[in-house]
This record gives sequence, structure tokens and C-alpha cells, in this order.
Amino acid sequence: MSAKAVKFNKGTKIKKSTGEIIFDIFNYTFLGIITLICLYPLLHVLFCSFSDPITLMKHSGIMFGPLLPATTMGYQLTFQNSNILIGYKNTIFYVVVGTVLNVFFTGIAGYVLSRKDYIWRNVIMAMITFTMFFGGGMIPTYLVVKNLGLYDSRWALIIPGLVTTYNMIICRTAMAGLPDGLIESAKLDGANDFTIFIKIAMPLTKATMAVLTLYYAVGHWNAWFNALIYLRSNDKWPLQMFLRQILIMNNMTEMTDANMQATGDADIVFMARELVQYAVIIVATAPILCVYPFIQKYFVKGVMIGSIKG
Repeated sequence: MSAKAVKFNKGTKIKKSTGEIIFDIFNYTFLGIITLICLYPLLHVLFCSFSDPITLMKHSGIMFGPLLPATTMGYQLTFQNSNILIGYKNTIFYVVVGTVLNVFFTGIAGYVLSRKDYIWRNVIMAMITFTMFFGGGMIPTYLVVKNLGLYDSRWALIIPGLVTTYNMIICRTAMAGLPDGLIESAKLDGANDFTIFIKIAMPLTKATMAVLTLYYAVGHWNAWFNALIYLRSNDKWPLQMFLRQILIMNNMTEMTDANMQATGDADIVFMARELVQYAVIIVATAPILCVYPFIQKYFVKGVMIGSIKG
């Protein structure tokens, strides 16, 4: 009888009240408007990057697609600049190497501070948490980086921010939820703490690790301020530094010189600058956006694990 009742309940559609229907309509409409507001600026830049430069200079208002005749001139000029490829290479290095080291050392710190048998964990945790509210400042940090011999080195963008306190707290909270019996049984089988961390703790908290990977990777991809302070050589600059140079300092000489030689028309070159700015934004933004779909399923779970427990 209970089986029939369960079957009946599964096949029964719950009828919503008028108030619930009105709420759903309002909720979906409101969220749709918010989504459009967040998404349209990126779409606008994308449409502009493929638009005809002459038509784009004359256009004002909302765009619903590229202004015809569509062109890829902006992207052609962008990839003619060798600095873009140098920036991509450096940024990929910072993202891959930096994120791997970030997640590894954040995981180690979280595991150690989550163990109840570690008598100094509360003291060390208080000292680490203190750095969230009080820091040395930019000048002392610069002096430390310089005196350590990291100035104008790629490691200056990785080592100073190797472990973020907020991310470490999330990791610690997630690993504190691991069963104590599982850790104890592993130690009885002869496993040391490093083995337990690699083979037990990290796999069981992979949702949290995926979220930390996303946090660190996005941080490295968008970072430019530390490069502005610590890097003197252009060949070590990340992509965002070249993006800043193009958008803020309006330095597009290398890109537009080739177009000037090809067309001989200064007006076309001037209008092509607009396309280059839009194209560079898309080139610098699109790759990191492609990462989100692969980590999205872990995102909510990982964040909730680190925020509810404690």
C-alpha cells in the first residue's frame, strides 16, 4: 500500500496557488533582467569587435548584433602584436604554476590546522586570521620582495600571495569535516600525514579544491597590479598588463602601423583603434570564461561546505 502511495505521490503534480504563480513570474522576470544587465556589456563589446569601424564610429545606442559589414580586422591587428602572444604565454605560466602551488600549500595548511591533535592550531589560526584585518602595506611588502631577490622575477607574482587566508579557512573547514576514524585507520595502516593528505583528504574534498582552483586561477588571470610594481621587464608581463597598456595608455602603435602600411589611410587606422580595443578585451576575457562550465557543478557544493561547517 505504501508503495502505491509513493507511486501515486510521484505521479501527482502539485497545483500552485495564484500567489505562487505570480511570485514565479516576478522572480523569473527579475532574474532575467539582472542576467541581461550583467551579460549585455560583454555582448556589446563582442558585437563591437566584429563591427565595421566606419559604421561603429557613427553608431550610438543599444546594439543587437555586429554592425554590418562585419569584419575581423580588430582580431587580425590584435594578433599581429607580438606582445599579446608574450602576455598569453606569461599569463598561462602564472595561472598554471601559481594555481597548482596555491592549491597545494593552501590544502596543506588547511589539513594541518584542521587536525584536533595539533596543539598549536588555535594559536597559529589566530595569527593567520589576524593578517586578514591588518597588513603591512604596499611599501613594506615591496621592500620584502626586493630584499628576497624576487624583484623583476616571475616568482614575485606567485610567492607573496601563495596562500590566501580566506581560501585557507574554507579549506580548513572542509577538511575538519573528515571522519576522525578514517584518519586514525589510515595511520594504523602505516600512512603518514602527507600520504593521508594526498590520498584521502584531497580526494574527499575535491569540491572545495575545485572552488579554490577557480578562485586562484581567476585571480592570477586578472592580476596586473603586482606586475606593475614588481616587474620591470616587458617580456615577463602578464596579458592584463598589455591590456592595460592598450586600453588606458592607448598604446597601439605596433598594431596600427601594419594597417597604416597596408591601407595608407590614416582615418581607417584611427577607426581601427576602436576595434582593437574591443578585440583585446574579448581575447583577454574569453579563455577564463570557458573554465566556469567545467567547475560549476562543484562551485555551490564547495562554497557551502566551507561556509556552513565550523
